[in-house]
Amino acid sequence: MITEFMQQLVVWSVNLVDAMGYAGVVFLMFLESSFFPWPSEMVMPQAGYLASQGKMNLVVVIVLGVIGSWLGALFNYFLAMKLGRPFFLKFGKHFFCPPSKFEQAEQFFHKHGDISTFTGRLIPVVRHLISIPAGLVRMNMAKFLFYTGAGSAIWVSILAVIGYVCGKEVALIKKYSHQATIAVIVGCAAIIAVYIWHHRRKKTAAN
Repeated sequence: MITEFMQQLVVWSVNLVDAMGYAGVVFLMFLESSFFPWPSEMVMPQAGYLASQGKMNLVVVIVLGVIGSWLGALFNYFLAMKLGRPFFLKFGKHFFCPPSKFEQAEQFFHKHGDISTFTGRLIPVVRHLISIPAGLVRMNMAKFLFYTGAGSAIWVSILAVIGYVCGKEVALIKKYSHQATIAVIVGCAAIIAVYIWHHRRKKTAAN
């Protein structure tokens, strides 16, 4: 029953991406990166499959996927910048982020925004939210776009290639997407560990 539903969902999403074309890839990935999260697993593998059928170009699909991710991230960035600290200090407690924790997170992002933005784009759920602290601290736009684009490019490419190879095979898409998610999380943990080690070493040397 569930497998049949998933199969129908994949077919529906393939038809949706096919009908919307390249503009649909940008729009749906914009949603995926903003406050209206549309799963990237419902966009990029389908676009990759259509590329394998000659209906799209794989490289163009990946580039447009990154552009869509950029646009969604920028939406959150400027929204957070517009609302500002007073809004989040007042209402953050309703989202499990009271003022004390908010200020700690803000200070942390001031110091480690680059690595947080890059790895955040690769981690499920976090990728939808990581642009908010970046906007609040007014992270340098060039750095924000670079690290957002780098993280998005990795994830978008992985999903597009999975779709290109697996086609409409739900079980294979699910299997490889799950494996890719685990691999990416482990990779992020390793990057963060190296970053912490380097940061502490640099701090010790300075003292």
